Amino acid sequence: MSQQTSVDPGYPDNPDQASSTGHGYLTTKDAYLKRLRRIEGQVGGLSRMVADERYCIDILTQISATTRALESLALGLLDDHLRHCVVRAAREGGDEAEIKLAEARDAIARLVRS
Repeated sequence: MSQQTSVDPGYPDNPDQASSTGHGYLTTKDAYLKRLRRIEGQVGGLSRMVADERYCIDILTQISATTRALESLALGLLDDHLRHCVVRAAREGGDEAEIKLAEARDAIARLVRS
């Protein structure tokens, strides 16, 4: 089972190129969906490994690979959020900027704890 380790899904660096009302990941939604399908395949493979009574260490290795794939996807989404949603809110100022920064801070804390 292969995994993708790159965080950059190929989105534009300009937050204005994302929809002004949409989420930053919309420009690369197809790439994220492709990665999620790959991760779904990895999880299905884990189920088959357990059903086939494969060696514990092999299963743990695949769990680790799946975890890394999910973490990489999460980092990509976080990067999109920072580059688009947070930057856009910061440009507009006001309460929305503080809300977006707090959301990003909380998301980073959740990722670090996981």
